[in-house]
Amino acid sequence: MAALLVGGVAIGGSPIFVRLSEVGPMATAFWRVALALVPLLAWSWLGNDAAADRRPQRLSDYALLVLPGVFLAIDLGAWHLSLTMTSVANATLLANLAPVFVTLAGWALFRSPVSGIFAVGLATAVAGVVILKGGPSALGGGDLAGDGIAIVAAMFYAGYILAIGQLRSRFSTNRIMIWSTASAAVCILPMTLLAEPALFPPSAFGWAMLVGLAFVSHAGGQVAITYALAYLPPAFSSLTLLVQPVVAAVLAWVLLSEPVGVMQAAGGAIVLIGILIARRG
Repeated sequence: MAALLVGGVAIGGSPIFVRLSEVGPMATAFWRVALALVPLLAWSWLGNDAAADRRPQRLSDYALLVLPGVFLAIDLGAWHLSLTMTSVANATLLANLAPVFVTLAGWALFRSPVSGIFAVGLATAVAGVVILKGGPSALGGGDLAGDGIAIVAAMFYAGYILAIGQLRSRFSTNRIMIWSTASAAVCILPMTLLAEPALFPPSAFGWAMLVGLAFVSHAGGQVAITYALAYLPPAFSSLTLLVQPVVAAVLAWVLLSEPVGVMQAAGGAIVLIGILIARRG
């Protein structure tokens, strides 16, 4: 649980790094995963996770290890595209519907039980995110196609969480992260070259933001989440990650002087209450 919360907080800082990045959104997504391979490979060479590791035996094992990275690449690409087509509030809110899709897919594909208490917690947390983003009225200024692409991003992030959850019973955190991160970088690079005018940031500050995004949010946050998925159900884990927009709002208030009103504070509190209710379920 502690690892999951740490991962959620680390990923919650990613919008700050993205906002301050000096390259476009797709190039930022590429460097997010490409640079994260540096600490992941260093960790592998140190052998810190060797005791929990199993080597892939069949071609299907390698395909399963690549699959989360493909899901993550489509998630990041779709979310960044939605940010250019619809309002930021819509894109962020709809992309955070992943716990709903994780719960539904877990029940449909793996017959994972869903208790009434968990369902109440899920609904409460999602309502908190809606309030945090400005309430239902904030959804009126978006574009229908952009909203649909943001929902696609949520669906593929749900697939990423479910795939990681299935792999954690067979492979170590580090092996899963290296394969999924490398495959995500390979998938995102062509999209970046087609969509962005520049791949490299022009200054040391720009590189610092990309390194922070890669090391803190991906190599730190996603590793913690992948570790936690060996011990916690994917549905609850994805719900707990709704702490991300709360963390992002607090960091934007502290670092970027973006105001946090009563509605945003109430929404954040409701998200946390929803997570606590779901944990009892």
